[in-house]
Amino acid sequence: MSLKRPLNDYQHLHSEFPDEDIIVLFEEKVEDNDRDKLIMWFDGASNALGHGVGAALVSPDKQCSPFTTRLGFNCTNNMAEYEACALGIQAAIDFNIKLLKVYGDSALVIHQLWGEWKTRDHKLIPYQAYIKKLAEFFNDVSFHHVPREETQMADALATLASMFQLTSHGDLSYIEFQCHGKPAHCCLIEEEQDDKPWYFNIKRYIEYKEYPQGASDNDKSTLLAKVVSWFPLKRRYPIQTKS
Repeated sequence: MSLKRPLNDYQHLHSEFPDEDIIVLFEEKVEDNDRDKLIMWFDGASNALGHGVGAALVSPDKQCSPFTTRLGFNCTNNMAEYEACALGIQAAIDFNIKLLKVYGDSALVIHQLWGEWKTRDHKLIPYQAYIKKLAEFFNDVSFHHVPREETQMADALATLASMFQLTSHGDLSYIEFQCHGKPAHCCLIEEEQDDKPWYFNIKRYIEYKEYPQGASDNDKSTLLAKVVSWFPLKRRYPIQTKS
């Protein structure tokens, strides 16, 4: 019995994730005999807007390759989980991976793939058979159940795919993922042309209630706005003022 494939095939996302973030996200104790194994995380998402699946491949040196697919057919939550698992395993096969550790938060899927739980749902039987067939491409593949909080990236990818309707123009080429540790407006902070620090006029106004020499009404209004906006930055850029 053939497995029904997603309407929209998986799309390889932009994989330039900061290494330090990946190391923290996927940090785990690794046995010596597992150090050469690639790790795959998977998760499915179903909501009122649709169904999506996500998977992430993490190499032994912590390089991450994320994948996501929007399912173009109605399915149950368990079907979405199986679709996500198949997505990640198919990607690993495409990369010619031979040693794989699979992690998912679906106890049903993991235990059924272990063979510990029987698969009685006729919708899931072909999925189980298909993934077992895919497992033959590997020298060693294992399945592991983990808490939901450990599949954050796969869950985020699946949720994105489930809520985002692709247009008729085709799939997105990539999605860039970054982490900003400070407000965007901090990027505008720089040294003034007169070699004085950026907060010189703000500090002078706070201390002496004085405007810069020759300041126009517009300059004064701008300075007052900077004084007000300075307070959220006070912890990051403390300014010593007279008591």
